[in-house]
Amino acid sequence: MAVAFSAGADSTALLLAAHRRWAGQVIALHVNHGLQAAADSFQNHAQAFCALHGIVLRAERVQAVHAPGDSPEDAARQARYTALARMAEEAGAAFVLLGQHADDQAETVLLALSRGAGLPGLAAMAERFERHGQMFGRPLLDVPSTALRAWLASAGHAFVDDPSNADQRFTRNRIRALLMPAWEACFPGFRPMLARSAAHAAQGQRLLDDLARIDLAQVGTPPAIARLQSLSRDRQANVLRHWLRAEANVAASAAQLDELLDQIAACTTRGHRIRLKVASGLVTREGGDLRFVAPI
Repeated sequence: MAVAFSAGADSTALLLAAHRRWAGQVIALHVNHGLQAAADSFQNHAQAFCALHGIVLRAERVQAVHAPGDSPEDAARQARYTALARMAEEAGAAFVLLGQHADDQAETVLLALSRGAGLPGLAAMAERFERHGQMFGRPLLDVPSTALRAWLASAGHAFVDDPSNADQRFTRNRIRALLMPAWEACFPGFRPMLARSAAHAAQGQRLLDDLARIDLAQVGTPPAIARLQSLSRDRQANVLRHWLRAEANVAASAAQLDELLDQIAACTTRGHRIRLKVASGLVTREGGDLRFVAPI
């Protein structure tokens, strides 16, 4: 068992709880992004904390460089998961625990709402998932941040506060600083309600995935245009999203998917041409089928 340990309050509480539950069987994994001046001090604190409590620590420095136009937060997250999966595999850990809590889940739902997300976004963070061949779990999604910090304070455990969490240039930080207090003032104790909505969205998405697999078996892989046309527009959209995700791990925007559905509806002659940009590639017509062409 491994715990992703940033040395912040949430991961500190999780590491201590896991260490008490599985004494001698838990290791800590620390990822140093090197994105701020305090990064090395976080790693030093993590090393000292683990040494004090007799916990094995593995640490890795990553270069979370983002491409022009991409989010630096997303680049850092991808680099972090890659490093955590690699360290866990090297250590022989079958599971990596993450410290996201009820406040993080509520922020994720609000962020998804602000972006007009569909069910996958509104489902927020899953309790368990697989990435890079490694299983991850979030056991604290029902626990508010205040409870974690109160427990650490009562036991006198030290942790670090990341100064970037107060930087309101980042959308999630603005939600935390401005929107969450307003929701709390209007709807006290709203976090479990948002978590319940996320769970409903996740259940709905699982049902849509089941339906998409049934429909994809009927339309074929790659999808036959004539068979797609026999489905309702909503089912076409659902099966195409599923196909693109399974085929190329890409997601079409709402505008791209609407245009693709219009093209499928208009495809009534042999000479009708489909060549539409979707995500980073193209969806084209080859004979009677759709194809996804990845960028070279």
